[in-house]
Amino acid sequence: MNVWVLVPALDNILHLTLKWIFKNKNDEENTVIQNKSRLVMRGYRQEEGLDFEESFAPVARMEAIRIFLAYAAHKSFNVFQMVVKTAFLHGTLKEDVYVCQPEGFINADHPSHVYRLKKALYGLKQASRAWYKELSTFLPQNNFFKGTIDPTLFIRRFDDDILVVQVYVDDIIFGSTHPRYNQLFSDLMKSRFEMSMVGEMTFFLGLQVNQSPCGIFINQSNYVFEILKKYRMKSCDPVGTSMEIKDKLDLYQHGTPVDATKYHSMIGALMYLTSSRPDIVYATCLYTRYQAKPTEKHLKEVKRIFRYLRGTVNTDTFKSTSGRAQFLGKKLVSWSSKKQDCTALSIVEAEYVSLSACCAQVLWMRTQLTDYGFHFKKIPIYRDSKSAIAISYNPVQHSRTKHIAVHYHFIKEHVEKGKIELYFVKTDYQLADLFTKALPANRFNYLVHRLGMCSLSPQELDRLAKSQ
Repeated sequence: MNVWVLVPALDNILHLTLKWIFKNKNDEENTVIQNKSRLVMRGYRQEEGLDFEESFAPVARMEAIRIFLAYAAHKSFNVFQMVVKTAFLHGTLKEDVYVCQPEGFINADHPSHVYRLKKALYGLKQASRAWYKELSTFLPQNNFFKGTIDPTLFIRRFDDDILVVQVYVDDIIFGSTHPRYNQLFSDLMKSRFEMSMVGEMTFFLGLQVNQSPCGIFINQSNYVFEILKKYRMKSCDPVGTSMEIKDKLDLYQHGTPVDATKYHSMIGALMYLTSSRPDIVYATCLYTRYQAKPTEKHLKEVKRIFRYLRGTVNTDTFKSTSGRAQFLGKKLVSWSSKKQDCTALSIVEAEYVSLSACCAQVLWMRTQLTDYGFHFKKIPIYRDSKSAIAISYNPVQHSRTKHIAVHYHFIKEHVEKGKIELYFVKTDYQLADLFTKALPANRFNYLVHRLGMCSLSPQELDRLAKSQ
């Protein structure tokens, strides 16, 4: 990459030193996906006007990221993510900067020589500016235009389509109204820079991103769990609001002082969370005013925000539970309560997936019973969802169901062949409800009875055994 050149050391010239940085890269589940090492400069030793002049480089505002995602959701296209490998090393320096040879890589022939940098090494104050200048020159040369007020937004228009790109230093998200332009942009970047294609955007700047036909959803649920654990509030009692309606806190409270460092840390954690949680912005910003001399009263109010988060954070996976019961005649022989292995986007989809799972079990039982001499031609399945039944009878893929995994649609084939018959039953008479949710006592006991279960004492069992 032609980063530097080895030259004799000059007198009266500042030679900056280098150091190695080792880091683990984690994904949205905080799982280590890459071990990284990087050679960086001790840029804090630079002197303005001597080895750097301007250091400012624009980065995307969080509002710009959310606008980008809102536009993608409006236009119904997927957002992809890529990372520029060693991005700063692509930035060309205009200043003369000299660095010592890195530890472990001393030139044996010229141990006293130094390197004169030609590219922006990590740690330089002007490194991010040099990289941005390189990228913002390259993209306009390829028919992109820069955003009017957002210099990190780049757009390229085609006849009836658009390709939008948002840059945050070396992280790039992009999407287009036509899939072929996503590939075009990917190929373009790879032709000039060394890129790492992440795929569909799922984790960006601390935000967990879920893309679906229904829209794009952002959250920081994993981060919430982390801070609840960090501040030992994972098991706290949740509350319904982030703050109480009462008189304003006194800025000059004379209560018992608390550890200001912990208070600052908790406030900082909440401020980071406001990127996706507008419901805590007011309360968090209000309590930042008391960081100079926080008291127990202030800390209690901050902890209330954590208690509110504990009650609102996604503690589940949004995966529905499938419940089913299979009878042979009037005899219950098979039952199941299982969390679905996919996240349904609607109640109807969850019902349809559950119906498909029930069909698979029934067909297995049908085959099993042939060994007993039973040859069932049509097997009835009772469902309390007219919509799920309608989907099963409809051979056409509707736009609202085309995203459902193909293997769940096999029930349609068996309905069409007449192996399965579907019947609607009111929820009041749906026996499988016992396997999907908590129920009131009277409803629970009714279903237990309908399933054929009964409570018998040892004496009753003995009596039944003797009553031939």
